[in-house]
This record gives sequence, C-alpha cells and structure tokens, in this order.
Amino acid sequence: MQSELAARIADVARRVFGFTELRPGQTEAITSVAGGSDVLAVMSTGYGKSAIYQIAGHLLEGPTVVVSPLISLQLDQVRHIDERTGTNDAVAVNSSQSKRSNHAAWSAVSSGEAEFLFLAPEQLARDAVIDELGTLGVGLVVVDEAHCVSAWGHDFRPDYLRLGGMIDRLGRPPVLALTATGSAPVREEIVQRLRMRDPVLFVRGFDRPNVHLAVERHESEHEKARAVLAEVVAAPKPGLVYVATRADTTTTAAELAQAGIRSAAYHGGLGATGRRAVHELFQGDGVDAVVATSAFGMGIDKPNVRFVVHADITDSLDSYYQEVGRSGRDGAPARATLHYREEDLGLRRFFAGGRPAPSDVEAVIRSLAVDDPRMLAAVAARSNLSPRAAGTLVNLLVESGVATEDTAGIALARPIEPADAVAAVERLADQRLDIEESRLAMIRSYAETTRCRRQLLLAYFGDTLAEPCGNCDTCDSGSAYRPPVPASPGLPVFAKSQRVRHSLWGPGEIVSVEPDRVTAFFVTKGYRVLSLSAIAEHGLLVPA
Repeated sequence: MQSELAARIADVARRVFGFTELRPGQTEAITSVAGGSDVLAVMSTGYGKSAIYQIAGHLLEGPTVVVSPLISLQLDQVRHIDERTGTNDAVAVNSSQSKRSNHAAWSAVSSGEAEFLFLAPEQLARDAVIDELGTLGVGLVVVDEAHCVSAWGHDFRPDYLRLGGMIDRLGRPPVLALTATGSAPVREEIVQRLRMRDPVLFVRGFDRPNVHLAVERHESEHEKARAVLAEVVAAPKPGLVYVATRADTTTTAAELAQAGIRSAAYHGGLGATGRRAVHELFQGDGVDAVVATSAFGMGIDKPNVRFVVHADITDSLDSYYQEVGRSGRDGAPARATLHYREEDLGLRRFFAGGRPAPSDVEAVIRSLAVDDPRMLAAVAARSNLSPRAAGTLVNLLVESGVATEDTAGIALARPIEPADAVAAVERLADQRLDIEESRLAMIRSYAETTRCRRQLLLAYFGDTLAEPCGNCDTCDSGSAYRPPVPASPGLPVFAKSQRVRHSLWGPGEIVSVEPDRVTAFFVTKGYRVLSLSAIAEHGLLVPA
C-alpha cells in the first residue's frame, strides 16, 4: 500500500504540478496527510510547504480549504497553483472581491472544477460560510501561517484561535498546519488550539548557512539610525528593512530615497491598492529596499533577497527568524543584521499590551447568559463590541474555563458572577504577559550573546549545530570558539526536550542545556534561564 501511495504521489507531483522531485520530508508529510492523519509541518520559508497540501489535496476526496491570513497572500497562492496546473484549480473568497466573483468561486468548488478554496480565518467565523462548506464534504483543512495561533492570535487575529471549533463544525476532516517558524512551545500551542489529533510532526530546513548573522549594538537612537542607513546603502540589493512603527517606515524610506536608494514604505495601515503596489514592486525588483513593519513579508516568494536589516528588536526569536528567513533563498550569500539598543526593549514591552477592560468582560458575560443565538456575531452585537474585540474576550473566557465553545456555539461553562469572570480573565492576561516578557528575554539573549548566534537560534527551535557556524559575527570575532565554562561536579544533568517540573511554576520543558545553566519553557511563566547550582541548592527543578 505504501509503495502504491508513493507512486500516486510522484504521479500527481509530476503530472499535475510539474515537480520533478520532492524535498526530504515533503513525501513523508504528503503520505501522512493522504492517509488521514493530522500533520504539523514546520519548514523554513521557501522549503516547499505548499507542495504538501497541493499534492495531498488531489489525493483526497472532497475540496481542500486553505485558511490564509492575508488577501494578498491568498491571491498569490491561487495564481501559483493555476500557473502550475494550467487550470483554474484554485479560487479565493474574500472581502476584496465582488459578490459575483465570490459566487463564481463557490460554484467552481461545488462543481468540482476547483480543488482549492482559500479563505481568511474571519471568513470561517461566519455561520453562512460554515454552512456552505458543510454541503461540500471538505476533504482537508490547511491552516497556513499556523504560528498566528500563538504569535499573533492572542491580540491580532482572534479568529485564528477559534479555528479548532470551526473545523469541528465541518466534521473534523484531516488538518494540515503549516508554518515557517515554531519553537517547541509554539508547536504545542498550535496542536492544542487547532484540536489536532495525534498529529505527525515534520521539522525541516531551519538552518540557512549562507545567511551571515550579526548584531550591532548602539548607545543612541541617532547613532543607530545612521548605521542602518549606511548598511542599507552599502549592501547588495534588494533587501528588507524592518522597523517597529508605521511612522518609522515612511521616515526611513524617505531617508533611503534621499541617499539614492529606490525604496518603498509598507505597513498594515496602507490601503489594499497601496499594499499590492509595494508587493509588486518588490517582487519585480522595482525597488532596492522595502522598509516595513512585521506586516510585510508573509508568504513572500522571492529568492534573491540579499539582506534583512532589523532597525528595531522583534518581540521574539520566532518572529525574528521568520523575517530573517526571507533572505538568501537562492543559496547565495546574504546578510541579516539586528541593530540593537537595550532601550528598544521598552517599546516591545509597550506593544505586549495589558489587561482587557473589566466592563467589556462583564458585557460579554451578560451576553452569554442570554439564550440562543450564541454565535460570535450575536455575542458581539449584544455586548456592543466589535466582532474582533468580542472574539478576543471569548478566547480568554474559553481558555480560563469560564466559557465553552462547540458546534452549538459559545456558552458559559457554569453560572458565574461577572466580577469572578473578570478576575479569571485578568489572571490569564497576566500569565500571557509573563510569557511575552520571557520571549522578549530570549531575543535579548540572542542580541547580547558571545556564543555562536546560529547555535543559539537553532537550539531555540529544537535543532542542534555541533560546532560554531563560522558565518556570524561572534564566529568572526572568535568569541564563539572560546571554551565554555566547565560544569561543576555534582550538578544535576538535564537533556534538551526533557519534561520537568518547577517547585513554583509547575510543568515545563528543557529548551537548551549549557554547562552551568538550562533554559526551560513553563506554561505559566514562559522561558526561564536557571542556574544548575541554584537548582541543586534549592531543589527547584525535577524530572516530570
């Protein structure tokens, strides 16, 4: 049976999509999906994650629904599939299209003309869309950019957090989650949020040895801005400059233009036409540099990006390495530089946000105390909140155990006083803030390390590099080759990925091990670096 399936995979790959060969991990992942298993594929940008669902979709009965977070990304994927197959094999339904175009897309999927239907997560939050999909016999649900469940979902895309319940309403077809970034805790959250059933995990292609990694430290904002400008002017083109705020995109792009660099600014506040124009310029080498917030780059398929410069620190190593991964995809030399001021960490702490308003929580609780209908749109209307704000609060209430969500909708788990619900949500919000703070501490450790930067990065994602990479600034300076501090005799021994329990913080998992310390992730506290001598002296950590 396995050999027969392998032959079918190779046939579809070649005959339908024109792939002459598949990369390591792709065939195995397709085999698992086609066999009905849930799959989480963590593969670097450009490794070929899309080929997994494209081939598996043609092997399974029923249409394939692809949940994709950005309309521009959806349209790019539709275009790529149609170009490869030479047919109208993929369609999208979204708010940027006319009612006639969306109706034609639904008809194409219903008739079997189109195999792939691209939707935004907000579309799946609509009852009418779920009802329509329920008549189609969906064969596979693909969640693209699945890290949004963890890295963004808490406060940016609440509907990503609700996908698990939406998939249940479709009869729980196989789920394929795809992401180019995902440390072990993020992977676990993806599996939990999407309610995946014994998923098969594939992790491939994280190391980009051709990308030189560097950090430049600065004392003043003015000095940092001048260094960023000088680096971009001198660097081979094209490339990306990531900044923290929308205002910085326009300011920095203007400064680059004055220096003779063809530049464009990009941020989430641009209109659809403006965003599309920047994408097209970048893809067609019409600009030397795009200056952007983190809103730019998801799904970018451009092999010749020669540099990624971060003018500000990111919120986590997950975000940082995903953005770095947009460089050097052609295998030629590329550079990734982080320009770092310790003071910039304060801005990221500000972005981490805070507690929700108690009055909003109470409004949702009162809404849920009312009988049907209990779908999100009704809850939002009764609470006098936007669907996005209501969705965020519903997610918090469900996670804290105050509410439940299933195919019948949202309901209170038990009778509860509004004040008690507010307290439960605030406890959870504080826990999330701790985790965000710990993720920020990990990117700070990357910025300030004297070890091989690539070794530190890969260890964070559960990969191992035995020797310093030889292609980062700490390797260039020689500090990465200094012998580590030897372990003192009698200290406890831990292994990477080992499950542990902290005396105060509860269950956790070892992320990395050094001679004198370990880094562990705790569900309630996030990442913590613990001294082995302190563990031994106080009995802080024991195997779980």
